[in-house]
Amino acid sequence: MPKMKTDKGAAKRIKVTGSGRLRRGQAFRGHNFETKSSVRMRRLGRSADVSKSDEKSVRRMLGI
Repeated sequence: MPKMKTDKGAAKRIKVTGSGRLRRGQAFRGHNFETKSSVRMRRLGRSADVSKSDEKSVRRMLGI
């Protein structure tokens, strides 16, 4: 059986913390900044946890 390959697209977007949690960047930060408030942009700049429902599939993509 061949070795399982890491999904490189997912690996570039998702980081694993020391305690094993999965962190991701937030969406809606690409364009249309004039309509978004500074507070909203600052909040979107922080990383967020991967949701519980997606965690199993994301871990499989990352090979963990």
